[in-house]
Amino acid sequence: MSVQTLVDPATGASFAEVAASSLAETDAAVARAVVAQRSWAAESPLGRASALRRFAAVVRDHVDELARLEVLEAGHPISSAEWEAEHVAQVLDYSAGAPERLSGQQIPVAGGLDVTFHEPYGVVGVIVPWNFPMTIASWGFAPALAAGNAVVLKPAELTPLTAIRLGELALEAGLPDGLFTVIPGAGPVVGQRFVTHPEVRKVVFTGSTAVGTEVAAGCARELKPVTLELGGKSANIVFADADLEVAAAAVPASVFDNAGQDCCARSRILVQRSVYDRFLGLLEPAVRDWTVGDPNDRGTQMGPLISAAHRDRVASFLDGVDVAFRGSAPTGDGFWFAPTVVLAQPGDRVAREEIFGPVVAVLPFDDEADAIRLANDTVYGLAGSIWTENLGRAVRVSRAVRSGVLSVNSHSSVRYATPFGGMKASGLGRELGPDAAEHFTQTKNVFFAT
Repeated sequence: MSVQTLVDPATGASFAEVAASSLAETDAAVARAVVAQRSWAAESPLGRASALRRFAAVVRDHVDELARLEVLEAGHPISSAEWEAEHVAQVLDYSAGAPERLSGQQIPVAGGLDVTFHEPYGVVGVIVPWNFPMTIASWGFAPALAAGNAVVLKPAELTPLTAIRLGELALEAGLPDGLFTVIPGAGPVVGQRFVTHPEVRKVVFTGSTAVGTEVAAGCARELKPVTLELGGKSANIVFADADLEVAAAAVPASVFDNAGQDCCARSRILVQRSVYDRFLGLLEPAVRDWTVGDPNDRGTQMGPLISAAHRDRVASFLDGVDVAFRGSAPTGDGFWFAPTVVLAQPGDRVAREEIFGPVVAVLPFDDEADAIRLANDTVYGLAGSIWTENLGRAVRVSRAVRSGVLSVNSHSSVRYATPFGGMKASGLGRELGPDAAEHFTQTKNVFFAT
C-alpha cells in the first residue's frame, strides 16, 4: 500500500501519512456510488434539498476544525481558512435551492404536449487542486448532488485532509453511504480512472492547463462531458482617471492572497503610462506593509508556498528580471517567499507564463486600445480587474477583454451566487451561480401525442 506523506508548508515538517487508493478501491467506490445514486435521484426535490441543508449545518458546526486542517496542510492564514470553510457551507445552502428549480419546460408544439426533464448524469468525478482544497471541492460536489448525482472526489495529494473530513461530515449529516465518496490517491491512478471508468458520466477538473488538456482529451475519447477550470494570467488594468490610491492599496490582495497560488491572481498590472511612476510609488508601501508570517496568527495576510519544489519554481521566474521592490517574509524553516514586483515587457516570461506565486509584473500602456491589446495578449482568459472612473470606458473594456470573470474598481472573482469560469486556455464550462446544478444534468425531451 502506498502512502502520501503530508508536510506543513510553514515548517517543512511532515505531520501525517494518508493511504493512497488503488485502482480496485477506486472501482469499488464508483460501484457503491452507482447504487447510491439510483435512490438519491428518486428522492423528492424537497428531500434532496433538506439533506443538503443538513450537510451545510454540519459543516458550519465544524468550521473551526476544517480551518485548522487547512492551515496545517495548505499553509493558509487562519482567517482565510475560516472563510473557506464557511464558504463550503454557503455553497451547500445555495445549492439546496436547486432541486426544486430544475423544473424543465413545456414547449408549445402541434399535435400534442412536449416537455423537458433535467436528468442527472449518474456518477460525477471531481478532481480538486491543492491551492483551495475545500472551496473548489464544494463547487463540484454541492451542485452535482443537488442535481441528483453521486460524487466521487479525488483531493490533491498534498492537501487531502479537508476533503476527507467533508466526506465524513456528509455521513454525519445523513447522506447515504456511497453517495459522496472521497478517494485520496495519485492522479494517474484515481483521476485517470475517473476519466476512463464507464460509470463516471462526467468529470470536473481544476488544475493546470497542461493536465487539464490531457483530462479533456481522455474524456473526448469516452464522449464524456467535462468542466475545466485551469490556469490564468489575469490583467489588472489601471487607467489614469482611476482612484490610484485605492487601486494600489487593493493590489496586494489581488495577487498575493494565498501566496499568489490562485488561478485568478491579477499577476499582470497594466498601468497607463502617464501615471505609471506615480502608481509604482503608491504600490511600494502597500507591498511593504503586506504581512507574511505564521498562518496561525490572525494578523497574517499571507502564508508560505505549498512546497519546496514549488518555491524553487516560483524563484526561477526572477532570474534576470528587473525587480522594482519586494516585501518581506520569514526566513528559516518553511516554504517562504517575499511578495515581489517586477518591471516587465510584454514578451518576458514573467509577463506571459502563470507563476502561481507572489510575483506580479507591471507593464505600461498608452491608451484604451493598447490596454485591451495587452490584456488579451495571453493564452489565458480567467479573471481581471479594470480601474477607471469613466463608466463608458468600464463598459467598453469589460466587453473587449476576453476573460470569464471581470470586476470594475475591485478584485472580486468568486461569489457562490454568480457564475465562475474561464475562456481560451483557462477552461471550459462554468461553476457556481444559478445554473450550476443544471450543468450536472442532461436535458431529456418527451413528446406526448394527443
